[in-house]
Amino acid sequence: MEKNYIKIIRENPYSLDKNEKNTFFKKKMNDLTRYHYSKSNIYKKILNGLDYKEKNFNLEQLPFITTNLFKELDLLSIEPKKVFKILSSSGTSGSKTSKIYLDKENSIVQRNVLNKIFEYNFGNKRMPMLIVSSNPNISRNSFDAKTAAILGFSMFGTNHTYIINKKGEVDLNEFEKFIEKYSEKDFLIFGFTYEVFQTFFDKIKKNNKYDLRNGILIHGGGWKKLKNKKISNKKFKKNFLKEYNLTKVFNYYGLIEQIGSIFFECPVCSLFVCSNFSEIFIRDKNLNIIKKGKGFVQLLSLLPKSYPGHNILTEDIGEIVQNPNCKFDHKGKCFKIHGRVQNSVIRGCSDV
Repeated sequence: MEKNYIKIIRENPYSLDKNEKNTFFKKKMNDLTRYHYSKSNIYKKILNGLDYKEKNFNLEQLPFITTNLFKELDLLSIEPKKVFKILSSSGTSGSKTSKIYLDKENSIVQRNVLNKIFEYNFGNKRMPMLIVSSNPNISRNSFDAKTAAILGFSMFGTNHTYIINKKGEVDLNEFEKFIEKYSEKDFLIFGFTYEVFQTFFDKIKKNNKYDLRNGILIHGGGWKKLKNKKISNKKFKKNFLKEYNLTKVFNYYGLIEQIGSIFFECPVCSLFVCSNFSEIFIRDKNLNIIKKGKGFVQLLSLLPKSYPGHNILTEDIGEIVQNPNCKFDHKGKCFKIHGRVQNSVIRGCSDV
């Protein structure tokens, strides 16, 4: 790795101002595009269809690919024998899932960056961890997005306690043992948004009143089921405060296609914040960059090296919030996610 890249990993993960980041990102993203172009025949064919020329582009002009291509093609920039892990997205029954191929080096880099971002937001103290899921079955080198998230976040905790059994039922005994043993000091709760809500408000709530004031809840995933229940992020937090005295509730946003480049919401303004390792653009239905309003989310990441996932257009709808009124010094862009376009096929790449 280059020295300046190592420096970026070691320092505050939100340290780069707009001009510094643009200069750094422009070079690294052009380098990554050329690298993947030279290593992946499929990616090269896609970019040739977009009339890509190996020159330095501004970030907005760099060619991107769509997330659905990872469902249709085996996109990797390494030899198959070097594949260390295969990650797959969570999909509905019968639907295709994305496959992400990691070599050992890329896996370590993603883990280190996730660790850096987490520690900046929550400190480096390992805390007892309550996981709102069942203990995942892990094969040697292939697992889905949910398992990848559990494994990724579990490194920040100790005394891991899974409170969902294999039948999908809450193990109230395990939950109460954890609370009795660890709740007097700081502890972590991790889970996926709907599963967390369902567990704490449809199941556990019926049994007793629990005080989780020392807890830090980190949750992520789709909001569709909760929006159908008219539960917003704000109401989600209010419910936890009212029923469990829990004030530290943090949503996160991330994709399996760019694992490690995670976005945590600010504790004050509740917006997602880009780190030094990631960038965001918003594009309209004609794929033009827009500065204001909602549109398709395009994510850029410095991390993907074993596969060409460094510049992707998602099916998520988002909005960049300019100059948020927040006491925190947000050097990276701040944004909201409004949901996902259903049954969409985003164009923007040539047919392969």
